[in-house]
Amino acid sequence: MFKETQISALISASTRNRLEKYVRATGVKKGHLVEQALLHHMQALEELPSEFVVHPRIVVSRKTGQAILEQMKSAEPTRALRELMRDGD
Repeated sequence: MFKETQISALISASTRNRLEKYVRATGVKKGHLVEQALLHHMQALEELPSEFVVHPRIVVSRKTGQAILEQMKSAEPTRALRELMRDGD
């Protein structure tokens, strides 16, 4: 039998809401879901080169965020992106 230990972590309200919604919809226990998610994430961090890990949130300064928004307003898709999006048509 596995020895269990309890952890405590602060999470955002939106993450908690998503967790609650998922466990209600599927019947999966929170502890099981959290353990599986941690194992999955840690395995990915161990096996994938760090440059290929895409974090769910990217933190930038306000100045950088404004610059990104400005670039997005005038950005045109590249030829490679258009071909990728048409793939299979």
